[in-house]
Amino acid sequence: MNYSIIGFGQIGQALARAFARSGIEVSVATTRDPQSSAAAAAAIGPKIIPKTMAEAVKADIVFLAVRFESHKDVAKALPTWKGKTIVDVTNAYGAPTDELVDQSSAKAVAQAFTGAKLVKGFNHLVAGVLEKDPAVHGGRRVVFLASDDAKAAAEIGALAEKLGFSPIELGGLSEGGLLVQARGKSWGQLIFKDLIVFDK
Repeated sequence: MNYSIIGFGQIGQALARAFARSGIEVSVATTRDPQSSAAAAAAIGPKIIPKTMAEAVKADIVFLAVRFESHKDVAKALPTWKGKTIVDVTNAYGAPTDELVDQSSAKAVAQAFTGAKLVKGFNHLVAGVLEKDPAVHGGRRVVFLASDDAKAAAEIGALAEKLGFSPIELGGLSEGGLLVQARGKSWGQLIFKDLIVFDK
C-alpha cells in the first residue's frame, strides 16, 4: 500500500508531519515542479518524497489537500480512479452551493474522481492542530471519517490509527459527511472540534 498527498500547503504539510512521525513514506505533489517542495519536504522528514502530479496519483491512497475549487483539475490527471481511495480533506467554505451534490461537498468530489472510493476525513481540524502529535495527555486526538463505502472507511480508519489518531466513523456522506463540511458561509457542527479519546 502506498500513499500520496496532493497539495502541499499548510494542511498538506500537516498531514505529511503525521506520516513522518509514524515513519510511513508518503509522496507529496503540487501543480509545480517537485523541486519547489524539496526543501519543505526535507525539513519534515526523509520519508516525505516530492513527486510530480503524474507520479503521485499512482498511489493506492490519495489525500486530496487542495482548495475545493481545484478538485476537478486534480481529477483530470487520470481517466479513471478505479481501485484507488481518495481521502477528501477539502473544505468548500465560500464555494457556490450549486457546486455541491445533494448539499454534500464530498459527493461532488466523489463524482469528479470516477471509479474511486471516497472517504471524507482529516479536514475538521485547522492545520496548526492537525500537525501536532495526536498523543495528548495519555489520549489520542480524534479524526472524523465519513464514507458511502464501509470498507474504505475501515481502511482509512486503520491508517488513522497507524498515524496515532483515534478515528470516529460518522456514517455516509449524506449524514456524517455534512457534519464535517462547509456549505456556503456556514460550517458543519463538528468542524474545528478538537476532541481527545482516552482508552479505558
